[in-house]
Parts: sequence; structure tokens; C-alpha cells
Amino acid sequence: MVSDFGLAKCLEPTSNLTRTLTVFGAPEYVAPEQVDPAGAGSGKLGPAADVYSLGAILFDVLTGRPPFLGEHALKVIQQASEKPAPKLRTLVPGLDRDLETICAKCLEREPGARYRSAGALAEDLERWLEGQPIAARPLSAPALIWRWTGLKSVVAGIAALLMALGLVAGAMMLKGGATTPPATTGVAVLPFESLSDDKEDAVFADGVQDDILTKLASIRDLRVISHTSVMKYRGKRSIREIGKALGVSHILEGAVSRSRGSARFHLKARLMDARTGALVWEEEYDRDLNDVFAVQSELARKVVQRLRAKISSAEKLAVEQPPTTDFIAFDLYNRAKNLLALRLSSGLKANLLQAVELLNQAVARDSSFLQAYCQLAYAHDQLYFLGFDHTPARLALAEAAIERAFRLRPDAGETHLAHARNLYHGQLDYGGALAELEVAQQTLPNDARIFRMMGYIQRRQGRWQESTQNLERASDLDPRNTETLQQIALSYGVLYRYADEKSVLERALAIEPNDLDTKIALAALQFHWNADTRSMHQTIDLIRTANSGAIGGCADEWLNCALAERDVAAAKDVLNTIDDTPLTDYSVHPTRLVIEGVLARMTKNDGDARALFMAARTQQEKTVQAEPNYGPALCVLGLIDAGLGRREEALREGRRAVELVPVEKDALVGPTMIKYLAMIAAWTGDKDLACEQLAIAVRPPSTVSYGQLKLLPFWDPLRGDPRFEKIVASVAPKEEANK
Repeated sequence: MVSDFGLAKCLEPTSNLTRTLTVFGAPEYVAPEQVDPAGAGSGKLGPAADVYSLGAILFDVLTGRPPFLGEHALKVIQQASEKPAPKLRTLVPGLDRDLETICAKCLEREPGARYRSAGALAEDLERWLEGQPIAARPLSAPALIWRWTGLKSVVAGIAALLMALGLVAGAMMLKGGATTPPATTGVAVLPFESLSDDKEDAVFADGVQDDILTKLASIRDLRVISHTSVMKYRGKRSIREIGKALGVSHILEGAVSRSRGSARFHLKARLMDARTGALVWEEEYDRDLNDVFAVQSELARKVVQRLRAKISSAEKLAVEQPPTTDFIAFDLYNRAKNLLALRLSSGLKANLLQAVELLNQAVARDSSFLQAYCQLAYAHDQLYFLGFDHTPARLALAEAAIERAFRLRPDAGETHLAHARNLYHGQLDYGGALAELEVAQQTLPNDARIFRMMGYIQRRQGRWQESTQNLERASDLDPRNTETLQQIALSYGVLYRYADEKSVLERALAIEPNDLDTKIALAALQFHWNADTRSMHQTIDLIRTANSGAIGGCADEWLNCALAERDVAAAKDVLNTIDDTPLTDYSVHPTRLVIEGVLARMTKNDGDARALFMAARTQQEKTVQAEPNYGPALCVLGLIDAGLGRREEALREGRRAVELVPVEKDALVGPTMIKYLAMIAAWTGDKDLACEQLAIAVRPPSTVSYGQLKLLPFWDPLRGDPRFEKIVASVAPKEEANK
């Protein structure tokens, strides 16, 4: 039957489709080995490359986009060579799992893992159409029943797809030249322009755009680019370039202004075809401010209609439902969201506290404002999780906000997402959090935050491969979000996979060449991998010269660089810049007084060091009294007591920290507790215990690097001990970082 479509004959093992695809020149549909000089020139290319190309077309037809997206051909090819293709069901959750398996088999990076020929692919598609078990994976009886009752439209689409694949293949073989690849679908809602210089108007414009994006993202049949990625295009309006970079067919953009005297707003919005740059439709509104929520729903509805997306009754309700009926509460909420989106480490605690204040005002004005309660819970959870206020009182505030959200809308995806975050950050209940994320995904199908959090949780569980896969899925939904890539890089770093870390950071830098976090992470990589501070020093100097206001965002790396270079004056500059903001080492926050004590010891000023450690102890003891079962806080107290010569107390505190956060409970922070116990033991003079614990701490996943051990003064008490030097040698680089 497949031969009737013209597919089997065109795709026989002896066909020259591989050659014509190379000429065809669409990198989204080319197998990785076709662009590998070793493979392309060896004569080894064959049916497996054909299968990959057809799998990419199948993926595009089913999801509306190619498997890999990028700003240019090289980026697409690089992604196809380095990472697995996204799962179909992450983009279209309603698709059958066996259809996902068929497509995944086609897109395997290893040619031998694919179907042996395009004919074998066609046969498996026929099996799927007929309800038989597929060759790639046997199908269970319940799945057979579900397929025929729930996927009739998809089955019909696959039949048409087989014909389409035959036509595509035939056209390529006959023409032997370039053809426009299938158009991607989906929509990006760009930041709305504020037509005034008033900062409050800019917040208002962001709020309008964000609500429209949120409404569209609730529709399963639409692919919607996440908030972080579209915000990168503020003020940039090259529609075709943006559409290509984000892999979408349509872009919604707008401009907003408010009339202060009459409490009215003016909004102009237009939907653009990103493939051609042509205007699809344009709408203009001049309304009372109280009508803004109705206008947001109307614009979202028009986009859905134009893109012919299927929409359920529940999704219709989500589109029509306003976030609040109180305009001032909406403004307070948007100001808080902007604060929560900031990533500067030096001001993070202050931003979180200010966001809490704004959100409390918002819910005081509108006690039914669901999203405000969810964001309020998030802010409290962050303060708790990051150690800024790791107290039962703070956790109770987060739980109270979540309880209110459940009373308002127990079925809302945002409610379950907030609960998942609380279970993860507050309770370390990873299983419960993952279960809540599964529920949230049902009504938030395009939300990158869900996959990102899954990745973070699985990383804490030590499920590194699954974690990376989910973070990559989040990156597919939020392709311009460099923070997600930085987190993938972090995972590679603690596994000592520095070459992979470097590759991912370079991907992030290609997306956002001016991103300071990525630049400093790449520079710090040389320190951790090769014990080389030159790149980090140079990058920090450039940031201080070009953008001194941003230097607080890399305070941790700046201090590490100064300490590694034994530059006490530079270290004091760091402390003077960040004021009282604590530094961060995987949830451990050494305070300013602790670092000042270390600097005094470095300059052999033991009297000042003791006075500083005494003051630090008074401060840290209050923190521990408020949160006695928080391991990171005990690590800092243990280090202080070690500096004061309080050996027994220091070791007891270090051991207690390890007990509270075992590696089995947290594969990221757990090893950090062991690292600090080793450091505390070293400071007390117990070299046996220090080397014993350090030998454990350097086993991956590890937050101890070669650069830290080789250069930082914290480990000076162990220098010269053969056991310590052996441990340092065990994590020394096996290859150069700049290869």
C-alpha cells in the first residue's frame, strides 16, 4: 500500500536521496553524518541518512517545526550532532506514544539505531495505521483501544503524511535543487512598546503582553514561545529574522499608551507572518482602563482564530478569564514579576522582599487574584530555598499563599505549579513535586518552567541524563533563555564534563553575545578546569570598565578570582561593592565578616582575624538558632568555630550539616556539605578527617574543582600533605580547556 503513495520506490536503499538532500540544502532535514567530513567523504552514507531526513520531515508535519532550530545552518547542524531530538509529546502532548517512538527512532544520532531503510520506516507507519504493534516498540492492548477511540484525526493525518512524504521525496529527486522547507508554525508575542517615557507605562505594556502570552500558552494546539525568550527582542523588529530564530510562523506585536487625565489607554496590535514579513491583521483600541482585560482576551482569541488552533472549552475559559478585575492590583503584580525576573545575585534578596511587599498589596486589593498568590508563594519559597530566610515562618507564608490558590482555583495549572515548587523548595519532596508538575502540564502545555523544574528536581535526585533532557526540552520551548543553558552547563561542570560545559556555554553566548552571566561562566570555567585565573580576571576587568553597575552580579566569581590570586586588596574591593549581601556557594552563604576574617589570616593578622570571627559567630549563631536544621547555615558556623579554634563544636556542626543533607537526598547540595566538613576539619588541624572527607567530596557529582583545591586559601592547611596532593592530582585536567 505504501508503494501506491510512491514512497517505497523512491526510498529504496539504492536511491540517491542522500545526495539530493545535501543539494537540497535544508539543514533542519539533514542527518548529522552528512555534514561530518569523515562520514560524508567516506562513501558510508546510505539509507540511514535518508531515514533521518524523512524523520525530520515527519517531525515537522506533526509539530509544525523542525526538530532543531537555530539562527543559522551551522547552529542547527551543531545541535543535531550534539543533543537528542525533542520528544514529539513535549510539543504536542496529545500525540500517540508509538508515533513518538517511530519518529524518535528515525532521528537517532547513531545511524545504526535508526530504521534500516526508508522502506522499513514506511512499513512501521503502516503497522501504526492498522493498529498493529510497531517494530520499534510493541504496543499494549489498552494503547490500541485508546488509539482508535482518541486519535482518528491523527491517523487520517498520517495517511496524508505518507503521501506527502512520497511527493516531497519525488520532488527532490526530480528537481535535484533547493526547495523551501516546510513552514514552521507557532506564535511569539513580542514585548509591547510603551509610547511614553514613563516607567509605569512600560510596566503596563509588559503586563498586557504577558497576559496575552499566558492565555495563548494555555492552548495545547499552539506552540507559544516562552516569556524569557521573547523579552530578548524588546525594541527589535526584524520580523523575519525573529521568526526564523524562534521557529515560529507568526508574531504578535503591539504598542500601548495611557492617558493619565482620562484613565484611558490606546493599544495598537498587529499579527505578522514571520515567513514573509506580511501583515496578517491589525487592530486598534481606545478604551477605558477597566476594559484592558477584555481587550487582552479579544486579542488572544483573534490569534487563535487566525492560526486555526483547536481549542477546548476549558482553554476557551482560560482565554476569556481576566487575571483580576482591579487595575491597580494588576499593576502591582506586574511590577513584582519584573523584580522576580531579575537575576543579579547582589540584589536578589532585596528584590525578593520587595516583590513580596508588592504582591501582598495586590492580593489585599483583590483577594481572588490567583496569579498574584502563586507569585507570592514563589517569592517566599525562593527566600527559603536560597537560604536568605530558611525559617519555618517563611515556609508557612509560602504555604498559606498556595492554600489560598487552591481554594480559588484547584484545577488551575498555575496552582499546581506553585505547589510543585513548594514541595521541591520547601519540603524536598521530589516525588510529590514531580507528580504536581504532571498535573500542571495538562493545562500549561507550553510552559517551559515545568520542564525546567523537572530538570532541576531530577538533578537533585542524581538522575542526570533525565535532568538534562528536560532542561533541553525547556530550552526548545524557551529558545532564547540563556539561563536554562547555563543550568545545563552547571550540571556538566559538577560531573567534571568540562568540555561539554564549555560547548553549552558557547551555545548560550551565540544566542546572547552580551550576556554577562554566560561570559563570566565561560571565564570561570578556565579557573575550575585548569586552575587558570587569567580569563576570569580579564573578563571581570572588562565588566568593571564597560558596565560597573553590573559587577555585583558576578561577585562570587570576582571574589574567587581575588582569593585565588592572593590579592587581598581586590577581595576587599569585592566586599565594599556588595555591602552586606552574602556570597553564595551552592546554598552556603559565607558572610562578609567570615571573608574578612579569612583575609586577615592571609595577611598574618591573627588578632584581627579572631575579632572578626567572633563577630561573625554572633551573627551566624542567630541564623542557626532561627533555622537549626539547615545544613548550609551550620557549615558557615562550623567554619567560623574552626577559625576560632573551637574544634569540637566545629566538627559537630560540620557533621550535622552532612547528616541533614545527605547526597542521597540532594545530589547537588549534599556533596557541598561534605566539602565544607573537609574544610572545617582542615582548619581544625584534623588532616586525617579532612583528606578522608575530601576524597569523598571530589567524586562526581562534585562541587569541588581542581582550581579551588589548587589556588584557594581555604585549603592551605592541607598543602604539602601527600594525601591532599594526590586528591588534587586526581581532579587535574586531562585535556586543555581551550581545545
